[in-house]
Amino acid sequence: MVEEKIEAANKKVLEIIMNGQPTLIDVGVAGEVIPGMTSKTILHAGPPVTWEKMCGPMKGAVIGALIYEGLAKNEQEAAELASSGEMVFAPCHHHGAVGPMAGVVSASMPVWIVQNKAYGNKAYCTFNEGLGKVLRYGAYSSEVIERLKWMEKVLASIIKEALSLHGPIDLKSMIAQVLQMGDEGHNRNKAGTSLLIRELASHILQTKFSERDKADVLEFMHGNDHFFLNLTMPACKSTLDPAHGIEFSTIVTTMARNGTEFGIRVSGLGDRWFTGPAGKVQGLFFPGFSEEDANPDIGDSVITETAGIGGFAMAAAPAIVQFVGGSARDAVNSTLKMYEITAAENNTYKIPALDFRGTPTGIDIRKVVETDILPNINTGIAHKDPGVGQVGAGLVKPPMKCFEDALEAFVENLEAKNLV
Repeated sequence: MVEEKIEAANKKVLEIIMNGQPTLIDVGVAGEVIPGMTSKTILHAGPPVTWEKMCGPMKGAVIGALIYEGLAKNEQEAAELASSGEMVFAPCHHHGAVGPMAGVVSASMPVWIVQNKAYGNKAYCTFNEGLGKVLRYGAYSSEVIERLKWMEKVLASIIKEALSLHGPIDLKSMIAQVLQMGDEGHNRNKAGTSLLIRELASHILQTKFSERDKADVLEFMHGNDHFFLNLTMPACKSTLDPAHGIEFSTIVTTMARNGTEFGIRVSGLGDRWFTGPAGKVQGLFFPGFSEEDANPDIGDSVITETAGIGGFAMAAAPAIVQFVGGSARDAVNSTLKMYEITAAENNTYKIPALDFRGTPTGIDIRKVVETDILPNINTGIAHKDPGVGQVGAGLVKPPMKCFEDALEAFVENLEAKNLV
């Protein structure tokens, strides 16, 4: 009887995930469109964390955001404000949002607005700044702030108008297409960024802005292969959110990390986080940096793996190993392993190298614990100190503790209902 309830609940969760229709509908300002956002709210990646327990790159991103907002003039003022108790820190996931790496979102930042047309819910994400010395990796120099201001005033304004001329963009179909063009939807986004430019370029040219501004926007998108990442993330977030809160389900609907802890949420266990220490990323480092410089795993971008792409679709992107390490065979094996801990194969996201087999979708906490196989995640690596930025990229796994604790809580819930 219990097993039947669990299987029925998981079937419902999987149907919701498969039926999702993530669609890019608009660009907005975080403080105006994200639910619960105020001028004193700072959203961050991962499970809840206080200023005192934040890692270096997250503190750096918060400092940069406060300077960007004009709430502080320099690093010292920003740190004092952050520790004063005046600011409210909250996970992006608590507000329908996701943020890569440090994931810091402040009120004035422009955000993509993605709606799941099948269920009506929305998800939000900031714009991608590029790689290296950027806010999401904890950098906050004047060049970082200036770039953010340009993104707010020029980039977002032009894309918002271009999108209004174009109309909504079906992200589900686009992600399905990029998986057949060599992307995996997390750390390789060359195809996705190219397709987005292809969709918007003519409409960007039709906007009322200056020729120089339009050229700058196109050059920025062209020079930033990760631009599309900030769309795959809210696409996955908007797909998974309606599947959360299904009683008796053992499917994971959130994985996220704040650089200190890795956390998961399970559909049938409400909004409770199950956490463990964030792991060290094993991968390739930029010249001049090594493992000693690396901060532990950080960011909401693992929402892609939660939805069945990213590290779960590495077989679709053999070239990803040039960025994160390993071999092309490793990429295929990584995906094959994930079928052992998931409940279904995706009906839309398919992998040519596996004869168009659907990506492994629906992480089941029971299977993770029973098989002792952890989800594969590919990710960037931030420097452990605030103000430095990205130092590499690689592969990482979550702590087993998250899944063991979640399964224990699930069993306790069943016992409380006298079902076991």
